[in-house]
Amino acid sequence: MNYLFLDNGFEEIEAVTTIDLLRRAAVSLTTVSITGQLMVKGAHDITVKADALIEDTDFADAGMLILPGGATKLDASAKLCDLLRRHNEDGKQIAAICAAPAVLGRLGLLEGKQATCYPGCEADLGESYVGGLVVESKNIITAKGPGLSSDFAFCLIEKLAGSEAADRVYDAAQY
Repeated sequence: MNYLFLDNGFEEIEAVTTIDLLRRAAVSLTTVSITGQLMVKGAHDITVKADALIEDTDFADAGMLILPGGATKLDASAKLCDLLRRHNEDGKQIAAICAAPAVLGRLGLLEGKQATCYPGCEADLGESYVGGLVVESKNIITAKGPGLSSDFAFCLIEKLAGSEAADRVYDAAQY
């Protein structure tokens, strides 16, 4: 199972585009709220109902962990931070877009890797910052911002379900 984490203030286009395209590709995905509530309000007043609460979820089956941007306080969740650290130590896939790569940088998960982020968040990436639109480096995938939500999602589909699945969804979406 793959998990996408939601906090109040998340970027709706980054979360919903990623959720939609991964599910079209039949990628198993659970959305997880870190707010203590299933209903999570995005940055532009769009409320999304998460599938689960972080405190009620067992991540033993975790594949990829996905962080949409907007909510830059994802690292305020001790459980999410611990999960991200363990996932990284095990070399498992982590993906983040927009401001979310800054969380990975603050947690020290980008050492020896390359990443990109939304303009203004580069300092949290330190020497890992290379710019670019979508950057894959070892077990980390990062993307620059909201306008790259589809590109980010297609990159994740290719990693999780293969290029044929990505091509199928790409064609069906008329991308």
